[in-house]
Amino acid sequence: MKFTKMQGCGNDYVYVDCTKDVIDNIPETARRVSDRHFGIGSDGLILIRTSKQADFMMDMYNYDGSRAQMCGNGIRCVAKYVYDNKLTDKKHLQIETLSGIRD
Repeated sequence: MKFTKMQGCGNDYVYVDCTKDVIDNIPETARRVSDRHFGIGSDGLILIRTSKQADFMMDMYNYDGSRAQMCGNGIRCVAKYVYDNKLTDKKHLQIETLSGIRD
């Protein structure tokens, strides 16, 4: 699994580009990568996916494997990731989350 670890204002997440990769058993993967002693260590796992309603989707999991609706610091890092990795050239993005589409 290729990943990037990023932090925004102290919130650190492991990011995976799922426009290219598929992850099985996501809750267990989130728990394992988030473990600060035996894993990568993070507040959780954020999957970057394609979206039918927005430019991208942020699929977010907490360190315990539960799903999360939204994180402002996490979504800023998603925008930076997709721009830096040339997944988009847009300067203004819409990102789908469980709590709705964010600009």
